[in-house]
Amino acid sequence: QLQLVESGGGLVQPGGSLRLSCTPSRNIFSVYAMGWYRQAPGKQRELVASITIDSSIKYADSVKGRFTISRDNAKNTMYLQMNSLKPEDTAVYYCNRDFITLLPWGQGTQVTVSS
Repeated sequence: QLQLVESGGGLVQPGGSLRLSCTPSRNIFSVYAMGWYRQAPGKQRELVASITIDSSIKYADSVKGRFTISRDNAKNTMYLQMNSLKPEDTAVYYCNRDFITLLPWGQGTQVTVSS
């Protein structure tokens, strides 16, 4: 079964940066549009950034100008560069397809923005 593995989270001060990585157990980036999602405590999971097979990119308004999604097909890894982090970015971050039919969720990676 396909597995999604997220990493790179941690504790960072407001204004800081983190880079998250998503590595599927097999190469799916040439097949699926992918996205980064996040779920804050008590809130629904939301899509914050997505990248299509032909590298068209979209961002949620809340992260536009601060987050950058990218993908390295040769390394089978998708990234989320997060700059100018705010406390409201605190959440568990996940990667998955950007589609109505999702893959099994990975464990996610916790991002905590706090002074």
